[in-house]
Formats: sequence, structure tokens, C-alpha cells
Amino acid sequence: MPGARVTLLGGGLPVPPDGPPQVTIGGHDARVAFASSRAIAVLVPEETAGGPQPVRVIGVPGESLMVDVAREVTTGVHQVDSPLCDAAGSLYVTHSGGRDTKAPEPMHRVRPDGTREALGVEIANPTSLALGPDGTVYVSSRFEGTVYRLTADDRAELYAADLGVATGLACAPDGTLFVGDRSGTILRISAGQSGESARHVEPYASIPASVAAFHLCLAPDGCLYVAAPTLASHDVVYRITPEREVQVACGGFGRPQGLACDSSGALYVADALAGTSGLFRVDLQAAAPVPELVIAAPHLVGVTFGPAGEMYLASADAVWRI
Repeated sequence: MPGARVTLLGGGLPVPPDGPPQVTIGGHDARVAFASSRAIAVLVPEETAGGPQPVRVIGVPGESLMVDVAREVTTGVHQVDSPLCDAAGSLYVTHSGGRDTKAPEPMHRVRPDGTREALGVEIANPTSLALGPDGTVYVSSRFEGTVYRLTADDRAELYAADLGVATGLACAPDGTLFVGDRSGTILRISAGQSGESARHVEPYASIPASVAAFHLCLAPDGCLYVAAPTLASHDVVYRITPEREVQVACGGFGRPQGLACDSSGALYVADALAGTSGLFRVDLQAAAPVPELVIAAPHLVGVTFGPAGEMYLASADAVWRI
């Protein structure tokens, strides 16, 4: 993403005595953060266009390196968790706001052609989003302690209440909804077969409380993965098995937030800690998973996949596609 730090590795790289080497990305001068004969770290210029862009170190012969830069999809949002993409490729984003504040347009939908439309919903502080097996969009409101679902005509219908500080959401293939109460509880909502009267809310698992929010992802292995950033210098991602056993799935994160799984079952984690922010991939099949940085980003809070495999990355105020 623009503004991210990228490191170029090599041998015999130029280190001029009177200043840093000159590096360009997409034809724009890139600020050099570190330089040695074996590595040069640069920041992707903010004005760099999206898509594959050539990287040149002035004075180094040979073909240009290429870096794939994310394309900006929309701005003017306030994301506190991942955006959501439905089966038609439409992207749902939020303008969450703070406690006791309500944005005039709390949610928007961005069509595949880039058209952005406000959804006329009355939801204070929309927080997390989840997609049901029938295409229903669910929205949590952390300060109301509620979950809404969007109707076919884009109205917000109350789905469940009294859910604590309702943040992260994930929906199972059978329609069961998991809600993260950031005070320390994962709740399970069973929709039942006969409408609201059959809906049952019960505690599903307990993990340490978060100072910000819970972020949930249901993986193909049937386990629920949870990020719950704290004030500690290092945080973990939890795994909750179908038997409700709470495990540490992977550590090594600074401030893990939004989660998503790809079709192979790999877990992607948006880490938002300054200095280590980026998107990390975790091989859940490994005996001792180690996070692998796959996308450099200066500020990242969420990630989701589209129906064609495209990836959407969310900072607090913008969404990008790569």
C-alpha cells in the first residue's frame, strides 16, 4: 500500500558517501529509510498508482524490479474491523464513529463498477460485518450491544440485543452467528427454524478481554479464530474448536485486528501496530505456525476477500484492493 515500507535485497548496492541512494517507484522518488550494500528500505510514495509498478535503484543496471501496489477503492470511511464483500462483488463499508455519536450515513455499499451508495439504515456505531449463507448482511453495534441484519430493501432489522460490547461477527454455513463481546465472551446465536422466537443466545467461549474489539473469522476447518488486541506489546490469535476448547493458534503479533481465510484455509491477519503493520498469512496446518508478511501497509485494521479472489484491505479511513 502507498506509504508502506519495502525492503530491496541485493549485493553491492550503491551507498553514496554524500547521501542515500536514489530509488524510484512508478517513476516517483521514494524516500529511503535505510541503506547498506545488501539492503535498501524505502517508503512507497503516496502518489504511486495502483497495479504493478517498476522499482529502480539509480546506478544499478539490469531490469527493473516490480512491486504490486494496492488500488484505492473508497475513502471517507471509519472502519474498526474488516469490510465485507458479497457474492455479487459489492463491498460494504462503515462509518462507525465514537460513543454517543451517530454518522448521518453510517454504512455504504460500493458496487463492482465503483459506484458508492449510502444505505439508509439507523445503526449507531456499526462495528463488524458478517455474511450469512443466504446472503444476509449482519452488522454489530458495539455501544448498543446489538446485532442487526439488512433486509432486501436495505433496512436495518434488529436481530439480537443485550450482547455486551458487541464487536466481531462470524457466520457459520448453517446460519449460526458468533458475536464477540470484547469484555471476554464469545456468544453463539442460533437462528432456529421459526423466526425470532426460536433465536437462542448462549455463551460459547471465554477469552481475555480486549481494550479495542474482538475480530472473528470462521475457518474451513470449523474452528473460530479470534483476535483480541490488548495493551501488551505482543498479542496472539486464538482458536476455538467446535468442542469449545480455547487454544493459541499463533503468536508474534503486535496488535492483531481483522481476520479472513482464503479458499485453501490459510488465515490472514491485519496487524495494526506501528512499525510492524501489514497483512500476515498464517499456515494453520503447520505444527508451529509463524506469521509471514505478505502485504506491507502503514496502517491496517481489516481484510476480506471478494468472489473472484480479489483482496480488500482496510485502514481506518480507506479501503484498498489488490
